[in-house]
Amino acid sequence: MALDIARPKLEGNIAVGEERQIGFAEFGDPQGRAIFWLHGTPGARRQIPVEARIYAERHQIRLIGVDRPGIGSSTPHEYETVIDFAEDLRTIADTLGIDKMEVIGLSGGGPYTLGCAAAMPERVIAVGVLGGVAPTQGEDRIGGGLMGGLGLHAAPLLEYAGAPLSRVATRLIRLIKPVAEPGIYLYASISPEGDRRLLARPEFKAMFLDDLLNGARKQLAAPFADVVVFARDWGFRLDEVKVPVRWWHGDRDHIVPYAHGEHVVSRLPDAQLFTLPGESHLGGLGEAETILASMVQLWDACQSESDGAPGGGKR
Repeated sequence: MALDIARPKLEGNIAVGEERQIGFAEFGDPQGRAIFWLHGTPGARRQIPVEARIYAERHQIRLIGVDRPGIGSSTPHEYETVIDFAEDLRTIADTLGIDKMEVIGLSGGGPYTLGCAAAMPERVIAVGVLGGVAPTQGEDRIGGGLMGGLGLHAAPLLEYAGAPLSRVATRLIRLIKPVAEPGIYLYASISPEGDRRLLARPEFKAMFLDDLLNGARKQLAAPFADVVVFARDWGFRLDEVKVPVRWWHGDRDHIVPYAHGEHVVSRLPDAQLFTLPGESHLGGLGEAETILASMVQLWDACQSESDGAPGGGKR
């Protein structure tokens, strides 16, 4: 059954400027509530678990994956700050006829998710973050982890060498395509147990490979651009994110430490942390149905609260 809906129902590009476009892929119910799903680093628009696609189909959710600039069919572009991405998502939502939305972000998609919430509180009902990257600069910063350590040191180099490195990476992806599946098994063999379990699941492995090979077929600049912009001030403070945030994090995450999730959640005005016992960095992807169900319930609660407030309108 999963294979029947493995491909997007709608896939294309949206102009976000005179010389730029962003790729997107839609799953689920075209008439349902809109939930944008922002991929990790690396990743692309199809990095959405099969279980999430099935759940969206059955529960009237319009689930939309979005390429960041420099991956898939999106034009390469480097944001000055993380929050700048929100203007592109606003344009995408306008073009697709979407007013209200929720946004979910995995890992490197987490900062952009929070940025959209800070920039568009009138349109973003709530957000979900799965093992999201934490700030490394400013009053919200926290050290350690892959981004707080290696990422900070690599960012200055990538500002100048990101373009040639992305070309090399793209060529490597093309070369390893015939052995991509064994490559996944190799990566799984050196991953923590939680991620190893996920990568052993046939439908998860198929999704992961499809997204990687499709997204990186022509370019692979986005991951390098992510590292650079994450190492800067994000352009907003965590206490400026006023909408509800639900955060899922594996307590054995080897890439973004669990303590980073605790730190960010403690600084958000309206946030709740859900611990994934024994899970590592990809653990949130294995809880896709639960996460979508929670986000739908949160949407209902926010709408009821808004309807019940004096003079309140529907969110």
